[in-house]
Order: sequence, then structure tokens, then C-alpha cells
Amino acid sequence: MTTAHDECVAGGSFLIRDAPALEVFTPEDLSEEQQMMRRLTHEFIEAEVKPHAERIEHQDWDLTLTLIGKAGELGLLSVDIPTRYGGLGLDMITSTVIAEQMIEAGSFAISLLDHSGIGSLPIAWFGNAEQKTRYLPLLATGKKIGSYALTEPGSGSDALSAKTKAVVSSDGTFYTLNGTKQFITNAGFADLYITYAKVDGEKFTAFIIDKDTPGVTLGPEEKKMGIKGTSTRSVVLENVRVPAENLLYEIGKGHKVAFDLLNIGRFKLGAGCVGVCKLALREAVRYAKQRIQFGQPIASFGLIQKKLAEMAIRTYVAESIVYRTAGLIEQNLSRIDQKDERAGLETAKGVEEYAIECSINKVYASEALDYVADETVQIFGGYGYIADFPAERIYRDARINRLFEGTNEINRLLIPATLFRRALQGRLPLLAATQKLPADLLTYNSSQEDGPPGPLDEQIRLLHAAKKIALMVSGAAVQKYRERLQDEQEILGVLSDLAIELFAIESALLRALKSVEQHGEGTAASKMDIVKVYVNDAFTRIELLAREGLAAMEEGDTLRTQLSALKKLTRYTPANTTRLRRAIAKRLIDAEEYRA
Repeated sequence: MTTAHDECVAGGSFLIRDAPALEVFTPEDLSEEQQMMRRLTHEFIEAEVKPHAERIEHQDWDLTLTLIGKAGELGLLSVDIPTRYGGLGLDMITSTVIAEQMIEAGSFAISLLDHSGIGSLPIAWFGNAEQKTRYLPLLATGKKIGSYALTEPGSGSDALSAKTKAVVSSDGTFYTLNGTKQFITNAGFADLYITYAKVDGEKFTAFIIDKDTPGVTLGPEEKKMGIKGTSTRSVVLENVRVPAENLLYEIGKGHKVAFDLLNIGRFKLGAGCVGVCKLALREAVRYAKQRIQFGQPIASFGLIQKKLAEMAIRTYVAESIVYRTAGLIEQNLSRIDQKDERAGLETAKGVEEYAIECSINKVYASEALDYVADETVQIFGGYGYIADFPAERIYRDARINRLFEGTNEINRLLIPATLFRRALQGRLPLLAATQKLPADLLTYNSSQEDGPPGPLDEQIRLLHAAKKIALMVSGAAVQKYRERLQDEQEILGVLSDLAIELFAIESALLRALKSVEQHGEGTAASKMDIVKVYVNDAFTRIELLAREGLAAMEEGDTLRTQLSALKKLTRYTPANTTRLRRAIAKRLIDAEEYRA
């Protein structure tokens, strides 16, 4: 079979490679079949979920299970499950579209997506043939509900420090598990738990535990700030005898299962955040048009328009990141022979190639949503604080996303750590690029970076300069600290934020350039305005990040030399972002919803 790594765009290569615009996947490239799945999901939410939103928020689990079953009948649970095991076996783009659209269902979406994602995919990817046959057809239809039980009271982000233990029986037929898992989504009504324990107290291993296994008990429902319509409970394991055939993958390789599932979880979370951004923006702009103050709708006020425009900009950038990443993953996975028994393992490898991008999706989209949700409350004013209005729930529900799937702080550490590890492994020529940069900077002139004549040539130039800045700071960090860099979290945070901004700028810019190439400047006008504002503001942030990082590493003449090189790279004329934001806001207000 063809493996997922053959001839794919290397994960993390955006730092050192200039991608052509036509290479990236954008939301405008969705096929009719993918659009149909979006409409199907939307119709399901409108007809089946939204009329019962209040009952769901008050934890009517029977209703939740009924609705999950109905979603299963429509195929909305089985997109990622192979056809041979009762699934639809569709592409990653379709799965992304469903995740983005489904999130309009609020808390119910979390229950459904947790089940169809990290509650089912561990078996689809890492299960043996017998486990897949036994569980996947039931998970695909919602006849069984899956849950993912990794977190413990003393181990959240540090998953490998888990205390739950598994002891194998003398005849090797079962394992006895003892421990407690905490904050487990779907715990109250799940039929099985994908969980982790250390065999012999040290070999971190994954298991499938059926809920009716003796010794499995649940703690009370947690009283949460948001996503109140989800079940979140502890799963307590007291002398639970798990059959040996329920050991998932291999002894001592539970970290592989856990971390590969976190990659897809982070990516799907990013897609969901984009969906909520669009929902919030729609509610905010419609309210702003209806709310009259001083004799006119507040949508006509400059500061409200500035808020709406910035909300649209961050939504566009997050959306561009998510669909570019979906396209990269899908291109990789499309090479896999799904009839091969190792297809699940190859799928996990294919997603892992873009672990860096998945973390960027998670961090950028969750923080974009926090901004959009906060400004939605502000636009609603006092009504935004009242539970009868949509802004209040959007705001409360949004906050969990910076904690889910590894905190944003952990993901910020993972991004540079993964980049440098791959560089040392020879998977990414990052170190060679940093070593070559000083010679390039000696003769650097901003005029050399002029792109081909076009509507976004200045933004292309700034992107190239920003990549050099990121390489300069990265090279300085590696040279200064070498293997001790892992202990310098503030520096790693700077490097991570530089990488996030680069991927964001490039994804948004390439999407606009692709639109210009395919449809002309008139059709792409909105995208172009958004990109001009975002690049202008992001470039300022990049300069400040570089100054912060360099000043933290050096001082005196060395620092002055570095800042002199930085100054060469940061010369630019600011754009008139006030005019551009007004144009963005006008289009948004006219449409009464997000449109790129």
C-alpha cells in the first residue's frame, strides 16, 4: 500500500517554503457533495435540535440519545468510519464541514462530536479487526455511545503521569484496572470508555471498557460554566476486570493512541470554533441593525463597525487556516488504501504529519472565537449579559475551547518542540534555513522582496519578510540555548506565536490570491480587504514578538546588531485600516451574516 508520507507537503514546511496559491484548499473549493452534507447537517439542527435547545441545556439525556440516534440514521456519525465497518468512509473535507456546521447545535454538538471523534476513532484507527467489527457498526449508528477517558485528577496536560494502573492476570486473560478519570465528556450516558492505564505501573496502555463492567462507577455531574447540556463526570475504576481482547493497540503504546487522537481533536475543535464565530457574527450584526440608539441603528456607528469588521477578519483567517489544513490532511490520506488492514494506523500517521498545523488550528481558532464571543456580548450591551439572548450562551460555551484537547499553553510549547524535533530528524530542513539566513541578511534590501505586479504584492513582500524574521529569532534561540531551549518557555512561546502568525497570514493571503486568479479582483474584493488589514496588524505583532524574543536572549552589542538586522526587515508603510474596515463592515451589514 502507499503510505501517507509519500510525496506530501511536509508538515511545518510553511516556515521555509512558499506555497502556490492554487495548491491550498479553501472553502470556495467545496464540492456539491460536500455542500450537500453541510445542508443536511444544517437541516437536522434546525428541525431536530434547536426546537429542544432548552431541554438539552437542562440535561435531558434521553432526548440527547434520541437525537444522536437520528443523526446516526442520517450518516452524521459515521463519516470517518470505513464502509466495511458500517460507516460512510468519506473524506476529511466533508468531516470538517460537518464539524463546523454541527457546532450551531450548541452543547448537543459537543456530545455528538465527542462520540463520533475521539469516542470512536481510537477503535477505527488502532483497533484490531475483531474490535472494529464488534464496536464500529454500533458506534456509526449511535446504538452505542463512545467516550474518551484520559484526564485524571492529578494529570491533565501531563497525560503520561497518569496514576491508573492495570495488572495482568496470571493466565493473561484479563487486566485489573484501578484509578479515576476526571472531566469525561459523555460519561453519564456512554456505553464504552476509551481509557488509559499503566500496565505493571509503567507501560502506558489504552483499553476499551464497557460501561456495565463490574467496578465501573460514575461521579456526580460537574456543575460547569458553559456547555451545560453535556454530561461531564468522573469515571471511577475499582478492580475492573477488562478482558485481554479489549486492550487497544499494543502494551506500552497508549501514548501513540492518545497523542494521535489529540491531533484530530485539535483540528476538529478549530473547525467547530469557526462555526461558532459565524453564528456569533450573524447574531451580532443582526442585532446591531435592529438596536436603535440616538435615532439610528448602532450598526451605523464607527466603533461598532470596527468591531464587526475585526470579528469578520478573525473569522476569515481562522476559516482559511482550518480548510487549508483539511486540504493538506485529505491530500495525504487520499493515498491510503482503505482496504488494507493497516489503513487505520496509516490514517493516524497521515494526520500526525500535520500535528503542528493541528495545534495552530486549535490555538488560533479558539482565541479568535474568544474575541468574537466577547465582542458579541459588547455589541448586545446589557442584553448580552442576559440568558434570554444568544450572546450569553455563546460567551460561556466558548471559554472551554482554550482548555480542551491540551491547553493553549501546552500547544504553544508543542509547536516549536515538534518543529525542532523534526529538524533534528531530517524531516524538515529548518536548521539549514536558519544557518543560511545571516548571509542573506547582509545583502538584504526590501526592494529585492517585491513580488510580481498584483493587487497583494505588498502583502506578499511582508509575508516573505516575516518568514525571515521568524527564522532569525529561531536561529538565535537554537544557537543560544541548544538542548536547554526546552526549558525556556517564554522563548518557546514567542517562537510559537511567530509560527502561528505566519501560518495565519499565509493561509489568508493564499486564499485571497487564489480567488483573484480564478475569479478576478472584483469577486475577491472582500478577501483582499480582509487580508490587507490582517497582514498590516499581524506584521506589527511579529515585529514586537521578535523584539521581545531577542531582548530576552541577548543584550549590549549583540542585541543591537540583531535589532539592526530586524529593522531592515520591518520597513513598511501602514495601510489605511480604518477605510478598509469600513468597507468590510458595510458588506457584512448588507449581507447580515459572515461572507468572505
